[in-house]
Amino acid sequence: MYVMENEAILRLGVFLGLFALLATLEALAPRRLRNQPRRRRWITNWSITIVNTLTLRLLAFPLPLLAVGAAMDAQTQGWGVFNKVGWPVWLEVGIAILLLDFAIWLQHLITHKVPILWRLHRVHHADVDMDVTTAIRFHPVEIALSMVLKIGLVYLIGPAALAVIIFEILLNGTAMLNHANIRLPLWIDAVVRRALVTPDMHRVHHSVHRDEHDSNYGFALSIWDQMFGTYIAQPKAGHEQMQVGLAWQDDRPSRLGWSLTLPFIRK
Repeated sequence: MYVMENEAILRLGVFLGLFALLATLEALAPRRLRNQPRRRRWITNWSITIVNTLTLRLLAFPLPLLAVGAAMDAQTQGWGVFNKVGWPVWLEVGIAILLLDFAIWLQHLITHKVPILWRLHRVHHADVDMDVTTAIRFHPVEIALSMVLKIGLVYLIGPAALAVIIFEILLNGTAMLNHANIRLPLWIDAVVRRALVTPDMHRVHHSVHRDEHDSNYGFALSIWDQMFGTYIAQPKAGHEQMQVGLAWQDDRPSRLGWSLTLPFIRK
């Protein structure tokens, strides 16, 4: 009950704590040299996430439940698969996290394959440097569409609210981790990526080369890419020399206005 009542504070605390830790590690042990000054990029990327937060607040008027509230409402109404069975909580939470993570993986793959969705998603890929703030750089329309999809899925499978909270914390935390510009020892990377997406694994996905950025779609679990043949272990040019971003862009991704209007630019 305490977790449910303080869900927003808990998630914000974990987010800020992990962000501070990863930002510190980036300063101490960076994987790559920066192409742009951090201050300008960070102001833009944080401004985008503020716009996204306001967008979700507006979305809360027609859809006041959002993901966690949808889980609680589904339980009250008896909707969704898990609300029809009497499985133990630990099993339900585990399966729900797997299903939600697969859904996010599949959604990510689809955003690369459907042109109109790619126009939105390329705002994320336009960042010419990858660091912890890249994890919060998504166009507000994409954020809204993702939330609507998540709410629909929650009503369909009917997970416990606790499962949704754990998944949201896991997703946000691993997204920041795998976008962070940190140098993990190669042996640690090799062990971790068997289950979780590592920074080196996800960096391949941000390559300017189409075959590489159409791979490694996972944010949290790495198993889906390995299972469905979309896994690439390393970039062709190596991590220090590979080019991150969109092949046709310049330094404009560090501008807020350009980033928000990018879906409407004909490229």
